[in-house]
Amino acid sequence: MGHREDLLEGAKRCLLAKGFVRTTARDIVKESGTNLASIGYHYGSKDKLLAEAYIALVGEVSDDWEVSDALESGTGAAPGSIERFQEVWASIIRSLRQPDSMWHLSMEIIAMGDQLPEVRDHLAHAQREAARGIIPLFMGGREEDVKEEDVDSVGQLYNTLMTGLIAQWTFDPRTAPTAEQLTEGLRRVVDGLGRG
Repeated sequence: MGHREDLLEGAKRCLLAKGFVRTTARDIVKESGTNLASIGYHYGSKDKLLAEAYIALVGEVSDDWEVSDALESGTGAAPGSIERFQEVWASIIRSLRQPDSMWHLSMEIIAMGDQLPEVRDHLAHAQREAARGIIPLFMGGREEDVKEEDVDSVGQLYNTLMTGLIAQWTFDPRTAPTAEQLTEGLRRVVDGLGRG
């Protein structure tokens, strides 16, 4: 691995251990075995490096969701079904329950967005790609085949639900919704729309 990759891996470990605000450039250097100049050379700034590390962590978590294996192997619920909706949210919630869940880091980053406009802009672009990436989990298919209009509608809907769910689990896990509650809520909304 080169310095660029070492820095990214070190930054990911620091984010999980200390969060965004408390991680210093020296922490990353110590964790990665590199030097301070490498951060500026490869990433421009510590904050840009941490933003890249956060994006990488999000990608790794979505790859680790248990439902992904079931979906890829064909043993999960049918794409677009209410059962698939529940499976995906159950898997996401399992990851939120872990004490070292990187999703809690998301709330820190959201809260400090105005203080780091450069990072916020970088993550705003990544959020759009997250909207694209989450659609196949629920609807099936491949990320590269997701249409732009689906990113702007379905993907943004799922991103909004995800952000709200993370906020609730971060604030008070005891009262945060379960996958079953989310699914029942969706059923009731759909039933209500059918009567309108």
